[in-house]
Amino acid sequence: MQSDGTADGANFTLRDEIRAYWSARAATFDQSPGHEIFSEDERAAWHALIERHLGPGDGRNALDLASGTGVMSHLMDDLGYRVTGIDWSEPMLALARAKASARGRTIRFHLGDAETTLEADESYDVIVTRHLVWTLVDPEACFREWLRVLKPGGRLLVIDGDFVTIGHTERLVKRLAAILERMGLTEPQAPPVMADTHASIMSRVHFSGGARAEAVARLLEEAGFSAVRTDTDLRRIHKAQAKNFGFFKAVARGLQHRYAVVAQKPAG
Repeated sequence: MQSDGTADGANFTLRDEIRAYWSARAATFDQSPGHEIFSEDERAAWHALIERHLGPGDGRNALDLASGTGVMSHLMDDLGYRVTGIDWSEPMLALARAKASARGRTIRFHLGDAETTLEADESYDVIVTRHLVWTLVDPEACFREWLRVLKPGGRLLVIDGDFVTIGHTERLVKRLAAILERMGLTEPQAPPVMADTHASIMSRVHFSGGARAEAVARLLEEAGFSAVRTDTDLRRIHKAQAKNFGFFKAVARGLQHRYAVVAQKPAG
């Protein structure tokens, strides 16, 4: 495997596979709890997390990387940020633009790559990403790029998780859920969407062993970020989301290693 994710002799890279996967997921993306916002309680919980680490918008420029259908972009717009969302999936962008138009938002969405944004140096006050880092082929290059486009003193907020490692308690919860489903005592759960493709991609990205917060924080520091802090208190968000999951899925999700990492570009 080469550094850009290209298998030797292949012309369809891992990055191409990731883009194709999310493009295929676009049509149903917003139907899944945990992707789109399903309640005002959840919206308020996200607002609180963002303000805790990035502060109020006050017209500041924000870049939403891998913006998808624009969920985080809308949350940032709610708080008064001037938002640009970039994504490399045209189907995702089409849905994001349609959503913004329907809601009367002025968010700018355009095609772009998180690793090579083509944005001007020091052009954003804040950058936000949700569930992007675990998919990165070359996080070191991405983090250097994000540092470049941030203004001095600007902040980065990474919201992500380890979706590979399954702890003992989570494994027991999933095993019990499967037993009860086989016995007909609970409703059968829909199978994961494109599960084989997802598993294949996950096995080949940089964080194939799971994107742990401490590993993300270390790479951010190595890229030049300072004041790197990890926040694992996402309970308010998980509680609001749990109302839209089945009992066992909600419990298992709450046991996962999910976090926010905030970092700052040095001021001078």
